Amino acid sequence: MSQPREIAPGATYLITRRVLRRHLLLRPDAAMNQLLVYGLAVAARRYGVEVHALCAMSTHLHLVVTDVQGVLPRFLQFFHRFIALGTKVLRTWDGPVWDHEPTSVVRLLTRAAVVEKIAYVLANPVAAGLVRHARQWPGIKVDVGELGRGVLHATRPSAYLDPENPQWLEETTLLLALPPVVEQEHAEGFRHQVADELARLEGRAHAEMERKGLRFLGADQASNISPFERATSFEALRDRNPTFAVGRDQGDAWRIAAAAVSAFRASYRAALERWRTGVRSAVFPAGTWWMRTFHGVDVSDTALAA
Repeated sequence: MSQPREIAPGATYLITRRVLRRHLLLRPDAAMNQLLVYGLAVAARRYGVEVHALCAMSTHLHLVVTDVQGVLPRFLQFFHRFIALGTKVLRTWDGPVWDHEPTSVVRLLTRAAVVEKIAYVLANPVAAGLVRHARQWPGIKVDVGELGRGVLHATRPSAYLDPENPQWLEETTLLLALPPVVEQEHAEGFRHQVADELARLEGRAHAEMERKGLRFLGADQASNISPFERATSFEALRDRNPTFAVGRDQGDAWRIAAAAVSAFRASYRAALERWRTGVRSAVFPAGTWWMRTFHGVDVSDTALAA
């Protein structure tokens, strides 16, 4: 059984979803980019999710978002299903699109964590040896200068959606929001921090490619490779799926966050045990989502202290 996860309104997350067996089904081309932007814009608007950064690689998808209303599972269910069904049509793909591993959802608890994870997302194509600089990636992405002020546009994907259905607008936009840990007057400083961290990650990737005697694939080749191919580069098995991140050099922040997660899980399990014995008055900790949504349990209004 998976660990219970606190779903708190206003929390910011790094979300990663991988394609089945590392097939290149999300290969960047005009139709796929259109599908991804349109689907994300519709899902974000429907569930009130703010999007801060994104990068669609051929084999996986990264998002940094804030779940304003505390409905992240609904957002992910809708968005991932939309992209899977659209991809099956675009690629004439028979079978699952997404990996069977659960979606990685990492809560970002500090400004440092937000800076580091956004830079990590943007640097992905460079770290993978595809392009020399993040801005050269032809898939959907956010450039540093767009953080908190960029706008992505997409028309309705005609190959997948019914133009007669009124829920699918002919055109939609996605406004990129600043993370809640960044005040508007500090937005430029935040962008500089992300740019510095991105430059550090790009420099590390360049050094690694040089050490191995490899060349970057290039945007053109990345866009023209068959989407039915599979990535062949080494990838370590995912033996860890972190719940949260605090960033480097954050003092006691990691210990405090770990204690809060432990307290939530302990309180959740205690309430679940009572509920299973028939005590329907059992109160679950704030942030309980599944049991509240599907069983209507009582949930505390007060968050647990670490």
